[in-house]
Amino acid sequence: MKTYGLIGKNISYSFSRNYFNNKFNNENILNSQYINFDIDNLSKLNDIFNRDNYGFNVTIPYKEAIISYLDSLDFHAEKIGAVNTIKIENGKKIGLNTDWIGFKKSIEPLLKSYHKKALILGTGGASKAVMYALDQLQIEHLIVSRNGKTPYEDLSEEIILNHTIIINCTPVGTFPNVDSAPEIPYNFITNNHLAYDLIYNPAETLFLKKCKEKGAVIKNGLEMLEIQAEESWKIWNS
Repeated sequence: MKTYGLIGKNISYSFSRNYFNNKFNNENILNSQYINFDIDNLSKLNDIFNRDNYGFNVTIPYKEAIISYLDSLDFHAEKIGAVNTIKIENGKKIGLNTDWIGFKKSIEPLLKSYHKKALILGTGGASKAVMYALDQLQIEHLIVSRNGKTPYEDLSEEIILNHTIIINCTPVGTFPNVDSAPEIPYNFITNNHLAYDLIYNPAETLFLKKCKEKGAVIKNGLEMLEIQAEESWKIWNS
């Protein structure tokens, strides 16, 4: 049995497990399974790596911390500083990142000529992949976080109007906490804005609802997840 899996914490909701097991069934891929490795800390990694597993995805909160447990990184993962895909090759654990590809391909069709600057809400591993993708798209970005250089309370009308892409890379608003949203001044959002939420459950977060009410184009993270999953599959089977 070829076993693939997701390494993370509190991941019973996992998109990846259902996605890949459905893929195996629909495409008649035999003797393959995808399971969750739901671990409280990375001390249990060696046991997971020592099994006969064929590949892994990595999610919150381990995308950055897991790097020190790997043998090498590919070019993109090294630049990003976060890993969401691991390939086992000749006994070596290689870290890669497909999040940036998923984000880039999913946001690109929505971009207009006036989408030149982006606000990135959050500083985790996912936000690093988003930054990398924005660099490829030549879109300037400003990071907003609770304790960073630009905290939420510093977001002025001028900053919001100048940054017509707003990307939520935080878990705020994820099911079951659907009544929460990043604390930005939504009253300055316009119909020139593009609001993107990496969250996919619920399909329309409170963040997206508030932006849509102001006329913004909105998108959730489901397509990004699907693209990065397919990119992971290509890597494991290349």
